[in-house]
Amino acid sequence: MKSRSTAPIRVGVLFSETGVTSVIERSERLGTLLAVQEINEAGGINGRELQLTSHDPQSRPALYASQAKHLLLEDRVQVILGCYMSSTRKAVIPVVERWNGLLLYPTLYEGFEYSRNVIYTGAAPNQNSVQLAEFMMRHFGSRVFMVGSDYVYPYESNRIMSDLIAERGGEKVAEVYLPLDASWESYVTVAKKIQATSPDFIFSTVVGYGTSLLHRAYAQVKLDPARIPIASLTTCEAEVREMGADIAEGHLTSAPYFQSVDTEVNRRCVAQFKSRFGEGEVTNMCWEAAYFQTHLLADGMRRVDTDNVPDLLRVLPGSEFSAPQGKVRIDEHNHHTYLRPRIGRVNGQGQFDILQEAERWVRPDPYLVSHSLEDWSARAQIHAR
Repeated sequence: MKSRSTAPIRVGVLFSETGVTSVIERSERLGTLLAVQEINEAGGINGRELQLTSHDPQSRPALYASQAKHLLLEDRVQVILGCYMSSTRKAVIPVVERWNGLLLYPTLYEGFEYSRNVIYTGAAPNQNSVQLAEFMMRHFGSRVFMVGSDYVYPYESNRIMSDLIAERGGEKVAEVYLPLDASWESYVTVAKKIQATSPDFIFSTVVGYGTSLLHRAYAQVKLDPARIPIASLTTCEAEVREMGADIAEGHLTSAPYFQSVDTEVNRRCVAQFKSRFGEGEVTNMCWEAAYFQTHLLADGMRRVDTDNVPDLLRVLPGSEFSAPQGKVRIDEHNHHTYLRPRIGRVNGQGQFDILQEAERWVRPDPYLVSHSLEDWSARAQIHAR
């Protein structure tokens, strides 16, 4: 009789520790580390330790592709946790498809994609964009200024938001894109253009270090978030900490999770996270997805007693987990995740006051077949200023 292996199960990690998106990717790595620590303390994968093999792709799509290939062929892992920007995910997908690896992707994205070799645990457009468009037009007005970083996610996300705004009778007054390494002066120029056009709100798809520069430029020209706020799908607690609460206060984000979510699971996870990594650390939507996707993966590995991808793809779709945001579930048909949309506004302590949230999870609709506000309620609404 063949004895059961006690060797560790290794999983690859591709989150940047350097480069323009390293602030948010560092938080994704820490969410993954917390989950792995919890998994191993609870006995691992049927007694086998879960180990991480990490590389630093430096926020560069080409490095994501080469390092993903190295993980699969040289490090001999079968599953990769990672990627933040859509350009990096798109660089990795052909690699995992060619060598039959599995990527778990914990970041919101623009939708309109499916790969059998990817599990998407961040928000799809029907779980954040639809809710944000409705909220902003109801509370602030119909004229929107769009500003984004110059790569695939902002272009596609702004296209979706443009359609949602137009369908509701709104108007796009401008659309501007800046390089990921754009200068401070470039952001001041954009802020002055916002000031000149006087929109009802700004929709920002700026990511990385540019998020802080945009908000600081906004403050420098003395725009007022009570009257013309920046609304975003990507600005979270990590960027707020980087720029400072005094700069971020009053601006809004649509996301399934904020550190301020009042659930027992979240309170416990945040306390454990701060105990292990420091009181100054903050959680965020990408941290949470990185955390719960690692637990979902571990649960799947326990069920099939292997890290073999075909076996995992039999059990991961349809699986559920009690995450900090509430219960989540991987859809059997599109490999995206049922999540709970929320709208939050930054307060003076650098956290988000939750203005509105869904009563229940919302099924992912990455191709936006429907633009309806399914399960969108005003249970926790605090009226906009």
